[in-house]
Amino acid sequence: MKQSRRATITLLVASIVTAIVVFLPLWWVFVSSLRPGNTYVNYTTPLSWLAFIPIGGDLTNYVSVFSGPFLIGLGNSFLVAGLTILLGLIVAVPAAYVLATIPFKGRGLVFSFIVIVSMIPFDAISIPLASLFQNWGLSDSYAGLILPALANGFAIFMLRQFFLGIPTELLDAAAVDGLGRFGTLWWIVLPSARPALIGASMMLFLSQWQAYLWPLLIGTSPERQLAPIALANLSTLFTVDMGQILAGSFVLSIIPMILLLLFQRQYTQSLSSTGIKG
Repeated sequence: MKQSRRATITLLVASIVTAIVVFLPLWWVFVSSLRPGNTYVNYTTPLSWLAFIPIGGDLTNYVSVFSGPFLIGLGNSFLVAGLTILLGLIVAVPAAYVLATIPFKGRGLVFSFIVIVSMIPFDAISIPLASLFQNWGLSDSYAGLILPALANGFAIFMLRQFFLGIPTELLDAAAVDGLGRFGTLWWIVLPSARPALIGASMMLFLSQWQAYLWPLLIGTSPERQLAPIALANLSTLFTVDMGQILAGSFVLSIIPMILLLLFQRQYTQSLSSTGIKG
């Protein structure tokens, strides 16, 4: 009994320490963003415990950063990420459903190809792909920002693994009742697949929310810049206002965390359903 209690306390302490280590850099960014201009360096050279205490700060940097192009970029990021989730699921759900429920020759080969391709870093193919998009007239457009993120192999993988766990008896009963494959997917499979859909949506969202190289290469105008590009543009050759940059960085970091906290249970369920299934 004592050993079990000791182990529980040890795990609790380890979890708290890990949480502090993970959260501390983000907290420092928040505290530093409350300090005007570059005055945050007064507490980092040498490092002082005051660097982590929001004393004498205000929201001036947030007011300034939201008064400029960053606000437009943030709206564009939400728009692009939202469309990517919607259109990405329209692509991923049928692909995963076919790979999970319809036997056909070469199904395993197709699935393996999708997984292997998804492991290739997008940055490795972004430069030649940007040239193709420019030739196709897709540069400086929302379509050019969204299209490369639609066929997300990890989203297809997650959904397929979830669909494999659906009892075949349920699918057979739907077929007996006269539901076609689309009807079975819409009325039987999708209502029970909410955790997997949320997990896939988070992957699609993060693929766009943290994108930097591709929006930079596609050459978007200020009206269609995403938030990371607008944030980087706050640093110029002559001025670098780290207060505003830190404020924008905190906003870009906290939004995915809020979404993850809101859908934590469903996201965890989606990850737990992606075990090895044939």
